[in-house]
Amino acid sequence: MQPDWDAVDEDDGDDGMRSGPSPQQVRISIQDVLATMFAIQSAGGPQSPDHGGSRNTGISGFNLQDISRWFIGRGGATRGLALNDPDADGEEDDYDYEDDDDDYHALFNTSSRTSWKGPETTEPQKEGVELLNSGDFGRVGNKAQKRRNKTNIANIILNRTRRIRPVSNKEDYAANLIPNSNGASVAACEHNIYTGQYSADSSFYYTCSQDFRLHVFDTTKPPIRHGTARLQSYPGLQTNMKVRKCIQGHLGQWTITDANLSPDNERMIYSSITPTVYMTNILDDSQVQTPIPFSDPRASNRRALIHDESFGIWSCRFSADGNEVVAGGSKKIFVYDLLANRRTVKINAHTDDVNSCCWADTASGNVLVSASDDTFIKVWDRRSLGASQKPSGILIGHTEGLTYVSAKGDGRYIVSNGKDQAMRLWDLRKMRSNQDFDAVRGTNYGLDFDYRYPPYPGPRVAKHPKDCSVMTYYGHSVMRTLIRCHFSPTETTGAQYLYSGSADGRIHIWSLDGRVVQVLDRSKTLSMSFDPSQPELPSTRSRNRAPCVRDVSWHSEEPVMMSAAWENSMNGSTVARHEWKGLLRMQGALEDWVEKNTLEGEESSRRRSVRLRNQRRVPGAFEEGENAEDTE
Repeated sequence: MQPDWDAVDEDDGDDGMRSGPSPQQVRISIQDVLATMFAIQSAGGPQSPDHGGSRNTGISGFNLQDISRWFIGRGGATRGLALNDPDADGEEDDYDYEDDDDDYHALFNTSSRTSWKGPETTEPQKEGVELLNSGDFGRVGNKAQKRRNKTNIANIILNRTRRIRPVSNKEDYAANLIPNSNGASVAACEHNIYTGQYSADSSFYYTCSQDFRLHVFDTTKPPIRHGTARLQSYPGLQTNMKVRKCIQGHLGQWTITDANLSPDNERMIYSSITPTVYMTNILDDSQVQTPIPFSDPRASNRRALIHDESFGIWSCRFSADGNEVVAGGSKKIFVYDLLANRRTVKINAHTDDVNSCCWADTASGNVLVSASDDTFIKVWDRRSLGASQKPSGILIGHTEGLTYVSAKGDGRYIVSNGKDQAMRLWDLRKMRSNQDFDAVRGTNYGLDFDYRYPPYPGPRVAKHPKDCSVMTYYGHSVMRTLIRCHFSPTETTGAQYLYSGSADGRIHIWSLDGRVVQVLDRSKTLSMSFDPSQPELPSTRSRNRAPCVRDVSWHSEEPVMMSAAWENSMNGSTVARHEWKGLLRMQGALEDWVEKNTLEGEESSRRRSVRLRNQRRVPGAFEEGENAEDTE
């Protein structure tokens, strides 16, 4: 059927411009077009000669809801309309897989469409500076030296024996060493990697991918540096790192969404959108995996562990002692006691999927944090759950769904990523009460933005009226998948930096004061034939599309990062190693840098001399060069 685009008024006021079709006409026209397209496909498609043969013209892998979303998304004025799909109930599917539309991204490349990324912060923000000077984020003296540009690692090392109190804190050396290289690949996976993290002591690095495989790498061994001839090959993986163990996980829904290594580096758990989390040992060669069921026990039902039940787990974390597991999924969060071998906590926590959960501290294990697509972060104290299943407090500020939440580990601060393209820092001491939450719970301050269908047009409101976040950070792109964010290591940096992956192919590192202090470009990452520690070289790789950096991890002892990025919209990921390279990363010759520092030093000395001379000046004294008339 021909769309009835001409059945609209030709005049629209005095400007002579034609008005567009009404939403009802858009609704009917697109519906008819799509119905016709599917009818053609089901009939085999129109046949046309192609060099003596024939071919089918059709589309596959899409339903009416997917394609209608794209059409509606292209017309900003009609955003939010839904086609009359008889199978659509107005709600998203039970399992709204965060990035299952890989074919969509391959067909509709949105890289040329600009998405809102928030205001640019060029000056330190007052709230962030107060945090840096509070003592909660490392030693204050280091930050003062950095502001005076007196941080010199070589001098600190040379003078350490001359001090009355020698430097013994790692933060004194490494607080200002931020990874600054675009890096070199150290592993390539045929499928999308969803988690890529260092262990707590950074002796291991582990990944989980869409082919339901987990890989554990030994990071105490340096990468092989002799070209591609020495690459190690495993099913679905090539790497120049030492592989400690490859684990074939149990098949679940769509992918392994999350994995976590125990504090003792012996066990690993993973979730795959089923009611069961699996645990395996990484120190031996056994493939035995222990199920951790979070579903309700059912008498005489042997299928209790089968994953066709009504909920799935998206996120899971070991407790600090490794004896418990917290998990979040379809509107619920759970705690499982590994020693007692039973589920101890079940909370109907949210009105939408729980995309991420964590423990608030590394000591007590009593405080849980959950982040959901309902835009709220909730804080739960297990000691008070017996009387009521209400949260101890709610963190309000995001206007779109949450993708990830990570704790500093001190029981006070957490950081979160949201689909509103904002990363927020929270102080649990400033969370909202249940009464505040009840006042806004029925009001939608967002756009219900589906991050699989960019671009993001911008927030509906400038700020949530109940926003209780401490700081907000912008600049990255939270699209396509559940982009993750973290604190920098406490031992070496005092956790004074925040960092996140991004769908635009970049790794963003912020200071707590709000400024972006470093951006690493994964589109310029070198191949595995290059040494990650060599001087930075320009990349010769050409890409039609920037990779999507899903997860990043900062080494706990060294200024080194590992990033896991999806290389294209179909399948395939790479892991890259990014190091701090000092002058090797800087453009220009060393002599130019020395001359620049000398000139800056002379200018600083001149300003200091003027300041000291003004301080020594006696009030009322006559100085040479002053106008005598001014002194009368």
